[in-house]
Amino acid sequence: MSRDAAHLDAFLEMMAVERGASQNTLDAYRRDLDHARAALKAEGVALSEATTEAVRAYMAGLDAGGFAASSRQRRLSSLRQFFKFLYAEGRRADDPTSPIEGSRKAKSIPKILSEEEVDRLIGEAEAQAGNPELRGTALARARRMHALVEILYATGLRVSELVSLPRSVLRSRASLIVVRGKGNKERLVPIGERARDAMDAFAASLKDLPGAGEAWLFPALSESGHMTRQAFARDLKDLAIRAGIRPSRVSPHVLRHAFASHLLQNGADLRVVQELLGHADIGTTQIYTHVMEERLMRLVTDHHPLSELSGD
Repeated sequence: MSRDAAHLDAFLEMMAVERGASQNTLDAYRRDLDHARAALKAEGVALSEATTEAVRAYMAGLDAGGFAASSRQRRLSSLRQFFKFLYAEGRRADDPTSPIEGSRKAKSIPKILSEEEVDRLIGEAEAQAGNPELRGTALARARRMHALVEILYATGLRVSELVSLPRSVLRSRASLIVVRGKGNKERLVPIGERARDAMDAFAASLKDLPGAGEAWLFPALSESGHMTRQAFARDLKDLAIRAGIRPSRVSPHVLRHAFASHLLQNGADLRVVQELLGHADIGTTQIYTHVMEERLMRLVTDHHPLSELSGD
């Protein structure tokens, strides 16, 4: 095994054991660092021995190659984490990425569906789940879709958290469910009656869906044993078309955004939304501050006495 490969394996092991990184995160780090390693090797430079100039040249090559700012920033972040590890472990005497500034990227406002659009989306799923003409697998799939969108909008779960919910959530009518999120951290998430009812209706049809074992709420014939994120995203776009909403505007993450935005629009505290979303840093939740600003402006306009005065 080469020195670079050994360092990379050690880094990924640290991320998994000490940081609790998910397999998806580890795979992303490996892809980014393998790309950098190959590019640097072509220039006669070993990744673990790269200088600041070599890293700068690699980043400039990404820019010239048409990589988006977000992709360049992610790859630089992977390199920073890798070299920080080597420095902390005494495998390097310096961190070559420390003098390098990242690509500046303005925080974009997330796509948001209106409450009326979400109602249409869920209403369409509910209508399909209640279609008296459906039987067997077709009915089970319709009930599954209804349960998925009801739970997602009721809880704001990440799509990976949603599709990997354990079957054990069916065992009680508790108003809270335990969710295992990023870094294998658990949190309690409230779940409303509508979502619980949709989940129970789907449970009655579980026997009609392919999938082995009793581990998952949404079983499937996949490597993981549960429905994949990609399959849910595809089915959600089909649902959007039937609901009269452009499919490009709808994704599992957009429904997560809708959950957070609609809570804030209706008076929820940002810290509460942070806890519900499972954000480790309040800064991540602050992408929704534009929603709060709109609500505050509306409050002032509606309730401040001077707002009723017109200028002369």
